Amino acid sequence: MGNVTPIDEEYMVEGDVIISQTDLKGIITYANRAFCKVSGYKRDELIGQPHNIVRHPDMPKIEFAQLWETISGGQAWNGLIKNLRKDGKYYWVDTEVLPIRSEQDTLTGYIAVRKEASRKNINEIQEKYTKMLKTEK
Repeated sequence: MGNVTPIDEEYMVEGDVIISQTDLKGIITYANRAFCKVSGYKRDELIGQPHNIVRHPDMPKIEFAQLWETISGGQAWNGLIKNLRKDGKYYWVDTEVLPIRSEQDTLTGYIAVRKEASRKNINEIQEKYTKMLKTEK
């Protein structure tokens, strides 16, 4: 899948928790240190950008359509995502995206919490994503 180099293990340390927040349109409003480290971007390069700044071209569009449908409906979404670093390398993360609500229960944005994906789960999902990508083309 793709001609991009995988990340070296130096970028993702076991136990790192990557956290970001976005507004309702997916514009990054917060990025923690782990997100900056693993993505290769500085915080000020991420804040104000669409979260798809780290989208890898090997990710099926339908997967993100399902993610958006789920979270905009107020539900949590969980799945494996292959992201693209600023330097062209990639990394896989086990991701949970949760809606953020105001005190009045109005949807105000989203928070994504990510951790390193297991090799077993990556191998399983890559086959699925490859098939999905073929149907998109």
